[in-house]
Amino acid sequence: MPVKMMIHAIELRHIRYFVAAAEHGSFRKAGAAIGVHQSAFGRRIRDLEHHLGAALFHRHNGGVSLTFAGQRFLRRARKILRSIGDGMLDVAAIGRSEHGHVRIGIYSSIASGFLAELLRRYVDQYPNIQIDLIDDNPAEHVSRIRQLRLEAAFVTGEREWPDCERMSLWWERVFVVLPEDHRLAGRDEVEWRQLAREKFIVNEAPPGQEVHDYLVQRLAAFGYHPEIQVQHVGRENLLPLVALNRGLTVVSEAMTAARFPGILYRPIAGEVLPFCALWSARNDNPALLQLIELGRSMAKSSVPPPPSSIEASAELSQSRGQLQ
Repeated sequence: MPVKMMIHAIELRHIRYFVAAAEHGSFRKAGAAIGVHQSAFGRRIRDLEHHLGAALFHRHNGGVSLTFAGQRFLRRARKILRSIGDGMLDVAAIGRSEHGHVRIGIYSSIASGFLAELLRRYVDQYPNIQIDLIDDNPAEHVSRIRQLRLEAAFVTGEREWPDCERMSLWWERVFVVLPEDHRLAGRDEVEWRQLAREKFIVNEAPPGQEVHDYLVQRLAAFGYHPEIQVQHVGRENLLPLVALNRGLTVVSEAMTAARFPGILYRPIAGEVLPFCALWSARNDNPALLQLIELGRSMAKSSVPPPPSSIEASAELSQSRGQLQ
């Protein structure tokens, strides 16, 4: 029999019966231990010997003993069973999300807020799951999700993305970042019209372009095209530039947990950003499913946005504006 046909003909039970017979030294005792009648047990052993083309046992009145071929095969048979057993335990652990790997795209700060709490609870519940966080713009996240290179992404807005599942999760207020000696520093909140003549700064990297477009769109209503300078620095260095009076910038609420000398955060009246989760229905990673369920559970108990912000949120979701 060709080797491929021989391998396909051998079933896992053949190997399990063989190891049991070798350990018990008797077909009758091995069959009783497994719960198989002696005659059926013996037939399976003969089938295995036929497929292998070699006798595995010497039969005698006292039971059975291994032939030379049987002794050679026993070590490998035990290794096969151990490997399959370990594999089954591993897969079962993945199914329970005890182990695994999940890649998450983010477009918001994880310094505080809903996303930070979601990740904290997820790590607490599934400490053995490896989490990779990828910071990029929504279009790149969606591309990776479609290619199953990313399990989920958390982005701003409420638009539908083709080939992606979407679930609204939370909202954040929008804050302007001011130098501590700015003329608006004494206010509890500011309005867009008060920012119309200000100079702004944004990052070159995401979400810099989206912040730029967001500012242009919001301030155009007051007849001004804002002066916006692109800074070739990372997020962690953009806010200190505000303290140096290089310009103002805007961030979402989660980012306000980051404290830098010389700056203040002030909410912009009526501005709120909705955030949602995106993922592919084709992705059956159990770690992803657990993350989505946890997010859904948290969203049900989260505080809704203030009534004055709902209209602004709906309008903003239609624009290109998306923040840190």
